[in-house]
Amino acid sequence: MVILRKPLSILAALMLVFTASNALASDTVDSIKVESHEVNEEHATHEDAEGHESLSPKEVINEHIAHHLKDDYYFTFFADEAENKHYGFALPVILIDNGLKVFSASEFHYGETTVEKDGQFYVLHHGKIYKTDATGDLKLDEHHHPTAEKPINFSITKNVFSLLITAILLFVMFTSLAKTYKNGPNSLPKGFSRVLEPLVIYVRDEIARPNIGEKKYKKFMPFLLTVFFLIWLLNLIGLTPLGINVTGNITVTLCLALFTFFITQFSANKDYWGHIFWMPGVPVPMKIILAPIEVLGMFTKPFSLMIRLFANITAGHTVVMGLIAIVFLMKEQLSTGGAIGTSLALTLFISIIELLVAFLQAFIFTMLSSLFIGMAVQDHHHDEHHSEDVLGEHDNSIV
Repeated sequence: MVILRKPLSILAALMLVFTASNALASDTVDSIKVESHEVNEEHATHEDAEGHESLSPKEVINEHIAHHLKDDYYFTFFADEAENKHYGFALPVILIDNGLKVFSASEFHYGETTVEKDGQFYVLHHGKIYKTDATGDLKLDEHHHPTAEKPINFSITKNVFSLLITAILLFVMFTSLAKTYKNGPNSLPKGFSRVLEPLVIYVRDEIARPNIGEKKYKKFMPFLLTVFFLIWLLNLIGLTPLGINVTGNITVTLCLALFTFFITQFSANKDYWGHIFWMPGVPVPMKIILAPIEVLGMFTKPFSLMIRLFANITAGHTVVMGLIAIVFLMKEQLSTGGAIGTSLALTLFISIIELLVAFLQAFIFTMLSSLFIGMAVQDHHHDEHHSEDVLGEHDNSIV
């Protein structure tokens, strides 16, 4: 059984694509407590300057949820807003700007200070790093959006850190399982490998073989196993209290969907391309109409993979955060004890469902990927004349 042949190359490519796109995406403010402080601080400034009313609890919670779904440069476990103290650890910032700049995100003090490195000044504003001057001027436009230049950013954010940890876990787990099979085809796995083997067999027998075919499924097993376990582990990590939302980040789901897309297209045979550009067995006018539809379908398939995973995981995090917010929103109606009890009961129920969703989304992504690959690599063995012969034989058999 082929278990894992080139997982490291796939994971390494995934890391490189993600970290490159991570600098271009709208990423980096994920901590609820940190953003709560920033929202309150910004609002206090507006209130003092313009006399605006303070944000309602519902609006503050909505801000918390929105920022929880984003990435961050810090793992913040607890924040004391009264004393402006944060407990956790910062991640490394890696910038390319007239040379390599590497420093800890803690130097930004959660966006409160300007960092100077080799004569260049940087500031963290709403989760993004901008080049500035010693005064921290961001050159805001009329809509109060920064126009300052952003350096090339390869920083290790929470999402990147989680991907690296997951990649290491996958490497350790499958290396151990692979060593077992090197000892002989009938060797029994030991330890945690006994848990992995049924899952590997499940992916092979229930996903790869039926959709790709007995002759060609082994070639794609490394990719399917990597995708399945990568998504599953990332989904499970997202259920921890660390505030990690990797598979709810559309740049990650985009990278995964692109891998499926490129593997499908580069592995496709002539039958696949023939069905796309010149559908066999249909009249010529219909072929002309169906060709652009089939070409569009090439791109809608990976797009659906990207959106399905992103939307389901994002919705799950939003629901859980909303249920936790019952503690703050319903204190007067249910009393403090009642609000806490209701929130815990509903959150526990949804969390159990999310455990199922974590596996289900990994299964669906892998299943659809194998289905798309199978459609591209399977030999159809028919053309227009063959279809007519089959119909003729069928009519004769009826007679």
